[in-house]
Amino acid sequence: MADPTPLLCHPYPPSSDTQEQPPSPPNKHHPSLGSTVELCIGDFNWSQFLQSVLVSVAWLFDAQQTFITVFTDAPPSWHCTRGNNDCAAAATLCDLPREWWAWDAPAHASTVSEWGLECANSVISGLPASSFFVGCLVGGFVLASLADSSLGRKNMLFFSCLLMGITSLLSTFSPNVWVYSALKFLCGFARATIGTSALVLATEIVGKRRRGQISVIGFFCFTIGFLSLPVMAYANKSSSWRNLYLWTSITTIIYCILVKVFVTESPRWLLVRGRTEEAVATLKCITSVTQSNLDLAINNMSHKEETWNEDLFSALKILLQKKWSSRRLVSIMAMGIGIGLVYYGMPLGLQNLSFNLYLSVTFNALSELPSALIVFFFIDKFNRRPALLLFTILSGVFSVMSVIDVKPWTNLQIGFELISFFSACSSFNVYLIYTTELFPTCVRNSALSMARLAVVLGGAFSPMLVSAGRENKFLCYGVFGLVIGFSGIYGIFLPETRGRALCDTLDEEENKEKLACDMVA
Repeated sequence: MADPTPLLCHPYPPSSDTQEQPPSPPNKHHPSLGSTVELCIGDFNWSQFLQSVLVSVAWLFDAQQTFITVFTDAPPSWHCTRGNNDCAAAATLCDLPREWWAWDAPAHASTVSEWGLECANSVISGLPASSFFVGCLVGGFVLASLADSSLGRKNMLFFSCLLMGITSLLSTFSPNVWVYSALKFLCGFARATIGTSALVLATEIVGKRRRGQISVIGFFCFTIGFLSLPVMAYANKSSSWRNLYLWTSITTIIYCILVKVFVTESPRWLLVRGRTEEAVATLKCITSVTQSNLDLAINNMSHKEETWNEDLFSALKILLQKKWSSRRLVSIMAMGIGIGLVYYGMPLGLQNLSFNLYLSVTFNALSELPSALIVFFFIDKFNRRPALLLFTILSGVFSVMSVIDVKPWTNLQIGFELISFFSACSSFNVYLIYTTELFPTCVRNSALSMARLAVVLGGAFSPMLVSAGRENKFLCYGVFGLVIGFSGIYGIFLPETRGRALCDTLDEEENKEKLACDMVA
């Protein structure tokens, strides 16, 4: 690493007296914005690392709120209170009089037992989880371009985490399933842009050499958040489900304060928005290049400020208007639907397997660790398109194999499920990194938001398939496998991005697209 720089610094720090040669632009007269930023960011140092880690921690709280209903809304185990054959032979407790059975845990341990949802239809019992995903869909669409236009990456991350923490805290006071579902919708609405803002901000403050590894830090944090749930749930199994929301919401709100105080804005976004002085100050905080040399490099670059990005949906409009960007967006979203169906559906479907829920969720969370490690060490080694195709096919094959319910294959179901989920996690990680590389800075957050919107759209169908899978496992794991198995094929419509520097403007990306087409021709 280069010489460390402080995590906190004055907004306009004085120039250093250290004699240092200014970065030499690749173009003698008019270097582009992208090449200038790459040079100004300089070598990877401790300031960039600490900023990236702090930003990536947001994924931890994202994971907790995404999968918390696996435990808070799980049907509790029950036992017969009358020792007769009718009770023991009953397939479900709904076939028995209420006085014949009792919950193994206190009624307030789950929303199902507290509000008497054990015999409610699948629409009512799955309403909170479905409301969360619908909120993610609406929030992902409505808030998609705010981080590119008016708010920026840092403020978008701060306000999203704060709103998610507040709605999660309010969930502890829910009197019934309807209020609870409404709050889950708001929580999903706020959560929709957390991962995208964190990923984009973390990758835009480092150079292309470390971009792939820095992206994976967020995936590790997501895994830690996922792993924390079975631990907290097991410790809380005899207490109220409301405690889970209380613990996770308070830590989220504390994290928001840290983001507001310590995190800097993306210098790429500031330059694209024409806020040059702030960009220079931010670069000074995260690089060892002196302010005078930063000023010299930025003043010499050739860049015209983007003027089209003026309203809420400007970024989405321009993405759809241009042929190259609309083709990329449609292809990446089609791929995301299949990945999201399995990525979010697998943990929810664990209740359909004959295996301990706490252990199975823990194993699924642990399977994300090798997935993140593989991406961390090999993201710069393999091409994005074949990697996505390989992982999606593997996930699809083993998901279909999880349907097998014939002895001795029944005992292997959890193994097949874990391999499928591991492959889905790997494809999801590569998918997010690939999306950040496909689009320029001025629309990157909007494009990534739409990509994650597609993932959530796939996840929104998963609760219904999981409910249907209680009677027929193929409607759950079989459909999961077929959809994700074919989703990787859409990568053939996308360009390869491995080892390529990030573009910052639409013109840069469009010129690169034309150059690639000319070379192929």
